[in-house]
Parts: sequence; C-alpha cells; structure tokens
Amino acid sequence: MVTMSISLPDELGAFVDERVSSERYSSSSEYVCDLIRRDRVRVHLREAALEGMRSGESGDMDAAFFERLRSRAVR
Repeated sequence: MVTMSISLPDELGAFVDERVSSERYSSSSEYVCDLIRRDRVRVHLREAALEGMRSGESGDMDAAFFERLRSRAVR
C-alpha cells in the first residue's frame, strides 16, 4: 500500500470531514479512495465511449447500453 499526504484548503477539508461523518466512510482516506475508484471508472467509461464512436458501429444508446459500458469499465 502507498501512503500519500495531501494538503487541502480549509473549505475542502471541512467538506471531506462532513462527507465522512454523514456517509458510510470510516475515514478521510476511505473517502478519497472511493473518489479515486469512481474517477477510474469514469475514465474507463469515457475511453469505451470514444472507442465505440471510433468503431463506426451504431446502436441504441439506452440505459442497457450504458449499463454494459459500466460493466466493462469495472472489469
């Protein structure tokens, strides 16, 4: 495991503390890890969407389509 130290402005630090106390997070570290995981999924979804657009294939972009993209991004 890698240990990182970050500095936040007071406003952001207070926001993190609020999220940790009001949500399911046990620590600020857990909250930040969750944000990073979500960003990683977002990046994979974006890459998959761009790959699909470049492929030239077309199809319906309905809820099922986006669920399939999410599934691929999580893998």
